[in-house]
Amino acid sequence: MPSGSIKFFRVFLTVAILANLTGIGLIILGPDGSLYASIAKTMARNGDFISLYGNGTDWLDKPHFPFWVTALFFKIFGIHYWSYKLPAILFLLLGAWYTYLFAKRLYNEEIAQWAVLILLSSLHIILSSMDVRAEPYLLALVIGSTYYFYRYLDGYRFQYLLLASLFAACALMTKGIFALIPIGGAVGGHLLVKREWKEIFSWRWLLAALLIGIMILPELYTLYVQFDMHPEKTVFGRKGVSGIRFFFWDSQFGRFFNTGPIKGKGDPFFFFHSLLWAFLPWSVILYIALYEKTRGLFRKPLSGEWYTFFGAMLSFLVFTISRFQLPHYLNIVFPFFAIITAHWLYSIQFTVRRSRFTIIQSVLTAILSILPVLLHWYYRPGEMSTMFWVGALAVLFLAWWLIRRFDFSPMQRMIAMGVLTMAWVFLYLNGVFYPDLLKYQGGTQVARYLNREHPGVPVAQLRPRFSYTLEFDLNAPLLTIDSLADTARLQRPYLLVLMQKDDSTGRSPLAEIPSFPIAKLNGKFLNPRTRAGQLEAFRVIEMR
Repeated sequence: MPSGSIKFFRVFLTVAILANLTGIGLIILGPDGSLYASIAKTMARNGDFISLYGNGTDWLDKPHFPFWVTALFFKIFGIHYWSYKLPAILFLLLGAWYTYLFAKRLYNEEIAQWAVLILLSSLHIILSSMDVRAEPYLLALVIGSTYYFYRYLDGYRFQYLLLASLFAACALMTKGIFALIPIGGAVGGHLLVKREWKEIFSWRWLLAALLIGIMILPELYTLYVQFDMHPEKTVFGRKGVSGIRFFFWDSQFGRFFNTGPIKGKGDPFFFFHSLLWAFLPWSVILYIALYEKTRGLFRKPLSGEWYTFFGAMLSFLVFTISRFQLPHYLNIVFPFFAIITAHWLYSIQFTVRRSRFTIIQSVLTAILSILPVLLHWYYRPGEMSTMFWVGALAVLFLAWWLIRRFDFSPMQRMIAMGVLTMAWVFLYLNGVFYPDLLKYQGGTQVARYLNREHPGVPVAQLRPRFSYTLEFDLNAPLLTIDSLADTARLQRPYLLVLMQKDDSTGRSPLAEIPSFPIAKLNGKFLNPRTRAGQLEAFRVIEMR
């Protein structure tokens, strides 16, 4: 490759990685992130890597793999916000590495470089580096497994089948059976449209299934020990719940058919409009690239690869049909989307069409660049830190210097502006907006108050209003009760934490701390003139 392209990639890869690191030290966002962090914290402190506990009781929802990884990092580095987020970011970078390897083998190195930059600068990818859940792990495992299955089909070397099965097994132990959909869709879809019947019906897939089955035995064992061996436990309001059945059926097919214990509402257009903002600033180009790729299905003879198209679109279809829908589900197929987008941009870079889409993308990045200014004017956070100003000036200087220093091609310039724009947006979000916003995460602020003013004193809270942020940040024993009547059985003294509307104790609180569910932002809360009316309050009551 030309040395200029290599320098271009290295510089903007560094910018994209730094953008994903801007939120590593922020408070863990509740409820999901703090729940997962609390489960891993309990696992690390107890040294029990078999059982999952959340909400003060046995927890049956997600499989173990992300918790094992996070608990291991807690063991090594201690329990911190950054040590919870670091392994997820490392898995995200691993996913970017496999995106690069896959795109390079499918196409060429420049497309691979563009795909990585598009992936790491996508809005929801950077957001998931701050608000960490299971998706960064799953992203790496899905694209890694797909890549190794592709390599296996290219030469039938057993080591690639073994690695593909290992990654697929870890994906199963991260999200469940449906994690196989993008992997199977990518490989099976490509072989199907290419009519490679011999490969589709090969005995080798039975070997892969056997290997995956053997590799998920640790997950099945832990579920058996925690749940199937103890039918007396009450889970989802009933006894005799099988953890193994939940893993293979209820957690996935139960959600898909909306018959399981965890239900959703569903919207057939949810992921269509979610993708439009989640894949910014590349979403408009992605929709066009997908349209062009779809048109290619009806051309004879078929050309090119179809791994990326079917890996993404089969999952997209299943997510859409399912009634349990959350925007971060899309992240796991972003590597496929990034390769599709990069390949399409590469294919039009020397055509007349290129200038049209360069203008569209320039307008889009300009709008995104202004959004932090508008958000700051509307939300009016507190004083901005010196580090933010240093970072903002560094981004501006870098943009000016790079434009003068390098002779970019039009496509490189467009990708560079996209990466720099997202770096600026998240420098503001993670440097100003979220730090101020998280002052209203009541559970965290209650825990900080208790750690400072009442260190080591046991704390009790109601299970129906259980705060995972309080659980993770508190450095004292946390007791859980089902109703205020249960306070009679607790050994005093202790501190009782209640939401103001649940407080019927008649006691004067030691402290009242305002709170808002940050994950459910609305315009009235963002507006400082109506914000106070949206706040609830945690009360800390002394029980002697």
